Amino acid sequence: MSAEEPTALEPSEGGSMWRLYAAYGRENTGSAVLGTVMALVARGTGLVPALLLGLAIDAVLLDTRPFSLPLVPDAWMPPAAAGQLRVTVAVIVGATLLGAVASYLGSYGWNRFAQTVQHDLRTDAYEHLQAQDRAFFDSSRTGELLAVLNNDVNQLESFLTDGVNSGLRIVALVVGVGLVMLALNPWLALVSLTAVPVLVLFTAAFVRNIQPKYAAMRESVGDLNARLENNVGGIEVIKTEGAETYETERVRAASQSYYDTNWDAIRTRITFFPALSLISGLSFALTFAVGAFWVLNGPPTPFSGTVTAGAFVTFMLYTQQFIWPLAQFGQIVNSYQRARASSDRVYAVLEAEPGVREADEPVALPSVAGRVEYDDVTFSYDPEDAETPPVLRGVSFEVSPGDTVGIVGPTGSGKSTLVKLLVRLYDPEGGAVRIDGHDVRDVSIADLRRAVGYVAQEPFLFYGTVRENIAYGTFDADDDAIETAAHRAAAHEFVENLPEGYETMVGERGVKLSGGQRQRVALARTFLKEPEILVLDEATSHVDTETEAIIQRSLRDLATDRTTVAIAHRLSTVKDADTVMVLEGGRVVEQGTHRELLAENGLYANLWRVQAGDFEDLPDSFFEAAIARRAAIEGGGESD
Repeated sequence: MSAEEPTALEPSEGGSMWRLYAAYGRENTGSAVLGTVMALVARGTGLVPALLLGLAIDAVLLDTRPFSLPLVPDAWMPPAAAGQLRVTVAVIVGATLLGAVASYLGSYGWNRFAQTVQHDLRTDAYEHLQAQDRAFFDSSRTGELLAVLNNDVNQLESFLTDGVNSGLRIVALVVGVGLVMLALNPWLALVSLTAVPVLVLFTAAFVRNIQPKYAAMRESVGDLNARLENNVGGIEVIKTEGAETYETERVRAASQSYYDTNWDAIRTRITFFPALSLISGLSFALTFAVGAFWVLNGPPTPFSGTVTAGAFVTFMLYTQQFIWPLAQFGQIVNSYQRARASSDRVYAVLEAEPGVREADEPVALPSVAGRVEYDDVTFSYDPEDAETPPVLRGVSFEVSPGDTVGIVGPTGSGKSTLVKLLVRLYDPEGGAVRIDGHDVRDVSIADLRRAVGYVAQEPFLFYGTVRENIAYGTFDADDDAIETAAHRAAAHEFVENLPEGYETMVGERGVKLSGGQRQRVALARTFLKEPEILVLDEATSHVDTETEAIIQRSLRDLATDRTTVAIAHRLSTVKDADTVMVLEGGRVVEQGTHRELLAENGLYANLWRVQAGDFEDLPDSFFEAAIARRAAIEGGGESD
């Protein structure tokens, strides 16, 4: 993780993968049980052909022993060799068919289980993300969060679908084959089993080496996704600034980091698998050599007993079934390590505690008069950094129901932060924000955000139609209500002229609409909501003068009889407010009506002169303070 791009997403530690499966698989246990049982049945039926082949060789072809089947009375066996062969073929075919059905049901059970866990886990992780406060997203990268919701969750599903299912089959096969081989000839079985402890030790060494490499690889995936997401989102700036070469190099560097961490893990993995195959192959060769010598010359020292030709063939078939899956066990371990690295990151999302939380017993707001009060409010984006000054320092003011208060001040004075506390995108460190006498931290978050209409300076539209974007948040609104809201926001006329009217797709983030059109659609959304308190965060800062006039007329209509808190970059938009408050350095330095503040000849009056182009009458102290403020903002000391 680069120092310039910190993240709030710290990986969890300690068995998180199995905690995830236990938590999310409980409601679908039936599918897991079906998958487990059928996997065992499939492996059990897979032992039958080799066992019967060895029996047929000895009893039917060589006639060195009587023909009998385990768990079947001898009286049921046909006496003639032809009949015995038919029985052998029939049982092998029956076992094969049963194994195929069991294999299908086993795969069905585990795939159903894995898909359910994947779906529930992804939606729950998203819900946890959605519950985080704004500070979490300020310190996290979108690309990394998307990597968790997509890549990491998919990795867990892949392990469940393939890794666990394969692991169960291998365990069932190893146990079943081992028991049968020990029953046939314990000494020769020990020869075949000599590879097991070697494979276990080798696998343990692989796990120790690969685990940190997979963790580093997952982190580099997040870095790469974050870089790509950031660049795709900023493609217009990249093109207009001619920064294609620069950004290509940055993507190349992020991709190289992923390449390096991934290749490091690959080199460990590709060394491990051939070594497993070598050990398995040597074990097979050893079993063949000892078994063949035994059949031809009798038991080698220090072994005893006999090995028939049929038993030798059975042993070799079982050894192949037994050894090669052990080599494949490395693939399961590899998949497990990938899933474990992913599960740590998923659990980091699930365990993240939001800074803004619902009160234990929230106060309901069935009706809101609209009194807003800030009482000695202090806030800092990084409270643990003593060198970073607070963004807001002891801010106090009150807005009566139905009044309009304008918030103005230089860039970096804390204006936007002030109103974000009202809708609890953040919570203050000190003091309180109240609505109708209730601390907003004690109020139901749903009631609070239903009562407050927030229009941001950068309106966000979702990919979809104009109609869907106006109705966003008021999803049960009918067409008449949507069009009425659009009329009130001066949006209906331009919407009607769009190719598909209200059904026109606005594109990702509303890119097919102009800034003024996006702002009016966002205003229509707020009109439809009919909030008791209206918060306007420089709602006309990015539109032309003509569009601003249209929007301001709509805003006056919307603000009628509503408590309104309006942040203004253009002071003319708040000159008719009941009260104008001037912020500087996170403090309220002036307060009054437009005329009163002009008469005071302070910061507000100077800002008014700036917007009027009257630079000659500005005092030197204004420029000195402005230069100092810019230096603080560019140094990261303050935020608006």
